[in-house]
Amino acid sequence: MFSSEPRNGDDPAFTVRYTSTAIVLHWLIAFVVISQIVLGWLMQEIPKVPVGPRVNAYNLHKSIGLTVLMLMALRLAWRATHAPPPPVAMPAWQVRAAWVSHWLLYACLFVQPLSGYLGSAFSGYPVRYFGLVLPAWAATSPTLKQVFENVHLVTSVVLVAAIALHVAAAFKHHLIDRDGLLYRMRWRRAR
Repeated sequence: MFSSEPRNGDDPAFTVRYTSTAIVLHWLIAFVVISQIVLGWLMQEIPKVPVGPRVNAYNLHKSIGLTVLMLMALRLAWRATHAPPPPVAMPAWQVRAAWVSHWLLYACLFVQPLSGYLGSAFSGYPVRYFGLVLPAWAATSPTLKQVFENVHLVTSVVLVAAIALHVAAAFKHHLIDRDGLLYRMRWRRAR
């Protein structure tokens, strides 16, 4: 009943795949974002001291976040110039739900690093990118810092929920529908 083998080996899902670039960006961003979520929650448990592991963890988190922002800009540019494969056969409401959830993920993956960066920019502390101090352009503003921290926190919850929905839908297509959808984002073609 829950076989991961497709029902039909000639299913177009096997021949119509995402581009190699889209696949690499998808899995690279997925790995980095999951790591970033774990780091983001764990670093809050590190004791606050002026210099030390907590500061280092926050600077690493910010650097990785800015990297995610750059990867997402690349991914959006790729998506704008390379159409995704057509959806597999499924009810229209699932096609709409998939479209909404994908664009929610895109939105969160832009808002999350931007809000983190802006919160840092208005904090009065230098923003570092893997040790390189970025130019300061914003005046210290505790109010704006708090606004962007709140956006960052709320977006983190929405992002985790969107990722969970995305993964659940992928497993549903793979294990229940057996429609080959998951193979379209696989590293290698299914045989």
